[in-house]
Amino acid sequence: MTMTQPSLVQRLSPHRQFLVAFSGGLDSTVLLHQLVCWRQQDSSVVLRAIHIHHGISANADSWVTHCQRVCEEWQVPLVVERVQLVQSGAGLEAEARQARYQAFRETLQTGEVLLTAQHLDDQSETLLLALKRGSGPAGLSAMPVDAAFGNTRLIRPLLHDSRETLLAWAQKHALTWIEDESNQDDAYDRNFLRLRVLPQLNARWPHFARALARSAALCGEQEQLLDELLADELSRLLSDEGALTIAPMIEMSAPKRAAILRRWLSLHHAPMPSRAMLGRLWQEVALAREDASPCLNLGDFEVRRFQQQLWWVKTQISQTETVLTWPDIASPLSLPDNLGELSLVAGGDIRAPHKYEVVTVRFSASGKLHIVGRNGGRKLKKIWQEFGVPPWLRDTTPLLFYGETFIAAAGYFVTQEGACDAGNGIQLRWKRTGS
Repeated sequence: MTMTQPSLVQRLSPHRQFLVAFSGGLDSTVLLHQLVCWRQQDSSVVLRAIHIHHGISANADSWVTHCQRVCEEWQVPLVVERVQLVQSGAGLEAEARQARYQAFRETLQTGEVLLTAQHLDDQSETLLLALKRGSGPAGLSAMPVDAAFGNTRLIRPLLHDSRETLLAWAQKHALTWIEDESNQDDAYDRNFLRLRVLPQLNARWPHFARALARSAALCGEQEQLLDELLADELSRLLSDEGALTIAPMIEMSAPKRAAILRRWLSLHHAPMPSRAMLGRLWQEVALAREDASPCLNLGDFEVRRFQQQLWWVKTQISQTETVLTWPDIASPLSLPDNLGELSLVAGGDIRAPHKYEVVTVRFSASGKLHIVGRNGGRKLKKIWQEFGVPPWLRDTTPLLFYGETFIAAAGYFVTQEGACDAGNGIQLRWKRTGS
């Protein structure tokens, strides 16, 4: 199958602004060259390239030089991003990929579509790796040609073309490219498949790669069909905050419930859990005894249960023992661990501190509390329950103290000891990070 200019144009229409992931290797060189050829015929095509310097190879700097030379020759603006890999325990390949795609997200401009150069043989590798992991249809659908990415699209226009086809194009047009020496290291799973396994499979069955791609596409179609069939039901189970109602799911079959849970997690951009982890989520969190506050960690987030719903929440460090002194209440107070900042401004219902009262911010309070609008005293835990505050927010909500006197909880209530006539005092404002 020969690669033609019209096929690329067809795959990328109606888009005309592109950010191309350009490693300098064969695949991305062919992709960028095809786009440059298209730009010569259509002046509305706007190109930029991005090269990721991972710092893994000793040759990384020379690869940057090569990419700069190629882009200069083809008059394509090039962004070079140097990334640092986060040691997450996921393995070098996964960590490099995560850093790469994060850099892509941050570099994309309004109106641009991201293009990457994965091809038919890459699709075979991705599908076999998914089989090795024991993935279901979602994983076995491998890489889509066109997918949502941030606020734009990620398109893989070469996904139907074999490496052999790309090589023929490069040789025909006398292109030069770099060879990453790590591609010959079969210690990496993907390289092992590329170097040792797929050549034998393709030699035995010449159409093996296309058959795999067809299977991946069929799995993708099944997932899409399930998305459509379950969309209304999932919507009915969701609260405005994105929590998932548990009760109706108890009567569902296990496969249907698992499908709903996966789609709920996908809505929150969660990493897809294994089948065993999904079972734990249901048994240990959804079905935990009524008086429990169950929690299941999934990376930097956790699944919690509250008011008979499942919640997807970012893991936060408990501040129970934290005490912050606020020496100058005319200036905002920064809170730890990305909790934002507090400020005290005029025009509220909290009394101002006396000169002798030291102002502090804490995250826990003991004893019986008397709050404005409620008769009698009650413990803080009971007050949080009455206000419907989820357990995971209770020890990260700032509490204002004057000396040892509890005055107010940011965003929720004022104690009788901290109250004054409305409008004659000050108010406690909490600006959360990202708000």
